[in-house]
Amino acid sequence: MTTTSILVVEDERIIAKGIEKRLKGLGYEVTGLASTGEEAIRQATEGRPDLILMDIHLGSGMDGVEAANLIRTRLGTPIVFLTAHSDEATLQRAKVTEPSGFILKPYEDRDIQTAVEIGLYKSMMDRRLRENEQWLEASLSSIGDGVIATDEGGRVRFMNPMAERLTGWIEADALGREVLEIFHIVEEKTHQPVSNPVLGALATGSPANLSQNTILISRAGTEFLLDDIAAPIRDVNGRVEGAVLVFRDVTERRRLEEHLRQAQKMEAIGRLAGGIAHDFNNIMAVVMWFGELLLAGNQRAKQRQELARNILEVGKQGAMLTRQIMAFSRKQILMPFALSLNTVLRDMGPMVKSLVGSGIELVVELAPDLALIKADPSQIGQVVLNLAANAHDAMPKGGRLVVTTANVELDEPASRQHPDVTPGRYVLLSVCDNGSGMSDDVLSHIFEPFFTTKDTGKGTGLGLATVYGIVQQSRGHIDVSSKVGQGTTFRVYLPVVKEAPTKPSSPSIQPATKGHETILIVEDHDTVRNMIVMLLRQHGYTVLEASNGSEGLAVAEDHRGPIHLVITDLVMPKLSGREMADRLTALKPGLRVLFMSGYTEDVVIQQGVESSTVDLLHKPFDITALTQKMREILDRD
Repeated sequence: MTTTSILVVEDERIIAKGIEKRLKGLGYEVTGLASTGEEAIRQATEGRPDLILMDIHLGSGMDGVEAANLIRTRLGTPIVFLTAHSDEATLQRAKVTEPSGFILKPYEDRDIQTAVEIGLYKSMMDRRLRENEQWLEASLSSIGDGVIATDEGGRVRFMNPMAERLTGWIEADALGREVLEIFHIVEEKTHQPVSNPVLGALATGSPANLSQNTILISRAGTEFLLDDIAAPIRDVNGRVEGAVLVFRDVTERRRLEEHLRQAQKMEAIGRLAGGIAHDFNNIMAVVMWFGELLLAGNQRAKQRQELARNILEVGKQGAMLTRQIMAFSRKQILMPFALSLNTVLRDMGPMVKSLVGSGIELVVELAPDLALIKADPSQIGQVVLNLAANAHDAMPKGGRLVVTTANVELDEPASRQHPDVTPGRYVLLSVCDNGSGMSDDVLSHIFEPFFTTKDTGKGTGLGLATVYGIVQQSRGHIDVSSKVGQGTTFRVYLPVVKEAPTKPSSPSIQPATKGHETILIVEDHDTVRNMIVMLLRQHGYTVLEASNGSEGLAVAEDHRGPIHLVITDLVMPKLSGREMADRLTALKPGLRVLFMSGYTEDVVIQQGVESSTVDLLHKPFDITALTQKMREILDRD
């Protein structure tokens, strides 16, 4: 065991010798005796004792306090003062040197031993504390997160180098300042101030997270997108005495996430383009073949009619494919109204039963007091049919399909788990089968367009993508659970509305009749325009035509007689259909307008047209739909 070494500093030689004798008697080693402050510094530097017993008053020259201060600064050796003076002024001077203890003269052996042991223990604790502080400081300095510690009033007590870099404040300038001044945070888009998590942690005594989409504005005005958390600092009694804030710059992470999302989007677009090209090529091939057969002119009348019907049929398939694409991209135009999901299911019962076949037991359980939803019934019907078809394909050898409805409540935890869920009341449509089920890998792609597990030619992969698009467009939520060999359950949640049940208004359908009015057709697609002109002239109308909005204005101005109706495409080069119509109705008050568009609802709205407030036909449409709509408009009072 190592013997503790002590340097004795005492200007009275006899007293110094007496202390030396006592120390040795107590088992300590004495490295030397010094009578002046200067000599004490020299011996302490050369001998490096474990502890120094230092008389405060050393006669001439440097006194004990001055010598102790220099030794503490240079060597860090613990010092116990020897003094016969206990006046306040002397003690205050000595305290500045942070001594390890005091021994008041006269003293006993046990006084010396107690002071030495306490001094050594205090020195050891102080050294460990310094080492821990240095280790903690080194750790906090080396991490990639910014760290700010505050007192209970939210004033800065510590900042690591990363916090200095992100905030633009150096620790020396920030100490004692309000954390709100140093850590200036705002909402990303609005730049409005957001709640500081440090103040939240101090107020509640619990950890507090930063609001999403928060940016830190540095002292120099630089902005960083942040992620952080603040937690309270408690003393040994559990009282909150401050808070620590840990934050990081996630700007680069956001950029990488956006890049990944873009890459995934491009991959999906590539898959989508391939699927569309495949299906449309098939459709166009059929149209071309049947068209060539008709041109050959060697068929009987009945055969020509059959060819024409086939062309119409594949044309409808193309229109359906377009609607499916628009549905999964959430761009389809809806005609929603308040309705009961039970009514939709009752109306579709025979169709669903026919779809699943006799080999599958169909069970429909409808909640008796089901709340109303606001949706397009045809779209909800498409959801039901697609889910039923998916279940049918999962049970090739038969099985059981259970369709249920219920009133449910989705709470805050559900909304945190699913970002597209708003807490509130919903109507649940559950479609559950006991078929083959799906693996986790398949589930992760289940709603992607053109993703299918079916053999080539047996499925487009648009069914569930369409379902997802319709549900999202109806402000609902869909989830799915499945296990291989145990079946699959789809759950569709549609928000409840308090409106009374309504039905969409539908004008009476009248057979198309020949007309005599003058119609102006404005369409930039030559084939479409020529076809409409030909059809209307066959129905007895006088037809003027133009290929764009500017030309349409010129034709209308040059025409001397009345123009009863303008039929115009909505999106055209040079001058849009809406702009042209506005100018024409200003020139010719009372002129009636029918818009046409093959674009999605959001593009239509961008053109300044609300489909619910104007006359609008969505392409593709058939001859009957066009002529009936024209007569409806022309025959209005």
